[in-house]
Amino acid sequence: MIESYSFGKMVIDGREYTADLIIYPDGRIRDSWWRVQGHRLTRNDIEDLVEENPEVIIAGTGAFGLMKPDQDLSVRLKEKGIEFIALPTEPAVRVYSKTSREKRTGACFHLTC
Repeated sequence: MIESYSFGKMVIDGREYTADLIIYPDGRIRDSWWRVQGHRLTRNDIEDLVEENPEVIIAGTGAFGLMKPDQDLSVRLKEKGIEFIALPTEPAVRVYSKTSREKRTGACFHLTC
C-alpha cells in the first residue's frame, strides 16, 4: 500500500500525498488531516479512526518526531483494546507495512517535521 515516504511526501497506491493523512483499516485515506493543536496528537484528532475498531493504530510522528501524542492516549486506546505505536514517520511506515498484513490496522502520519 505505502510505496514510499520522504520528508513532506508519501506515495500510496501510485497517488502522491503532500499533507498529513489518516489510513483507515479498510484502506480508505483521509488526506489533509489537521490536528486541533498542531504538533499535539489527542484522541479527538483520531476519533473517527478509533470508531473503525482497529486492532492497532500507528502514529507517524514526523521526520523528526515533533508530533507528540498525549501522555494518556496509549492508555485510553488500550482500554478500548487498541494497541498504539508512535514512531517517527519513516520507521512508522515500515511498522505499518508489516502490521497491516497481519492485523486490522489504522494509521495517522505527520509527513513533515
